[in-house]
Amino acid sequence: MKEKLNPISLHVKEKRKQNKLTQPELALKAGVGLRFVRDLEQGKNTLRMDKVNAVLRLFGETLGAVNLDRQKMLNYE
Repeated sequence: MKEKLNPISLHVKEKRKQNKLTQPELALKAGVGLRFVRDLEQGKNTLRMDKVNAVLRLFGETLGAVNLDRQKMLNYE
């Protein structure tokens, strides 16, 4: 079953393309496996944060906490 794309997966794919990198090139430069890059871009729900940060670091970014509208989330569920 195909995973639902999430903001991080879309962001990484867009950044990779902007930087004219293939998935194998991104994996090599980030020090992660090709399968990890593919899983990340396909929106896999369970990924190691340290590896996601290794990929994001190439673009000068990192994972971080984001404030959410809790009431909106409660009404959505």
